[in-house]
Amino acid sequence: MSCIDGKWFREMNEMWSGLCFSLEIEQILHQEKSKFQEILVFKSKSFGNVLVLDGIIQCTEKDEHAYQEMIAHLPLSCHENPQQVLVVGGGDGGVVREVLKNTSVQKVILCEIDERVIEVCKLYLPSMASCLSDPRVTVFVGDGIKYMKEHSGQFDVIITDSPDPIGFAAGLYEESYYASMKAALRSGGIICCQGENLYLDLPLIQKLMGICRQIFSAVGYAYTLIPTYTGGHIGFVLSSTNPDVKFNEPRRIYKESEIKKMKMKYYNSEIHKASFVIPQFAKEALEQVSNGVSDT
Repeated sequence: MSCIDGKWFREMNEMWSGLCFSLEIEQILHQEKSKFQEILVFKSKSFGNVLVLDGIIQCTEKDEHAYQEMIAHLPLSCHENPQQVLVVGGGDGGVVREVLKNTSVQKVILCEIDERVIEVCKLYLPSMASCLSDPRVTVFVGDGIKYMKEHSGQFDVIITDSPDPIGFAAGLYEESYYASMKAALRSGGIICCQGENLYLDLPLIQKLMGICRQIFSAVGYAYTLIPTYTGGHIGFVLSSTNPDVKFNEPRRIYKESEIKKMKMKYYNSEIHKASFVIPQFAKEALEQVSNGVSDT
């Protein structure tokens, strides 16, 4: 539920009633209704090209790194040897781009239900989508849940780059989806999912953390700062079948020279650790969700 008001794009949504985020439009580059959703791309005055799906900003050229780097490198840095990685959603290619920076990764499967998102992003967000032509990448256009059920026990890391729980994406926030991810993991595997906003979506985050604590042996919650997501930050729910995983203590510590070589703009090993330190009100709320597994 967004609107274009003169030169301004305004993001309005019932999930965060009374709050609106706006960007000034320089030029509308693309607009269509695909089989699954409304797709809009515009050039903004201050954040570069912007991808909007069903009225909600998915990424901008200026700050996309804050999300893509964290959702990818938080789980990858906690796995001892990630080789096979599944990315569900993320047709813009940003997460895949970051996964490919890990030298141990041999294969990345991208499951994107809407082929038009991939095609549009190749045109208007090439800094993200151009990586999809890498020989290590296989693109599967279709239902990620169905794909996981057909590929049990095959992945070291599964990353879900999901939109908000509206419409066809609502199923990605249910217990059955997290159970499907667990079944698709290899022994000691790790998942990382988009985990919403601590101020705007705390009940939903409590629900997700509760689900993960019932299914997995280790659970953690982190967040990143990103100005063009409503509320200014977005979280990540991480879980593993390995009880010894401590998400705030990455196995791989990157040197400054490595960070520069990987062309990181947001992620480093220090911010990895710090991202799990959450505000007191959120810490208390998530501690209320219990099944005997402590948050890391």
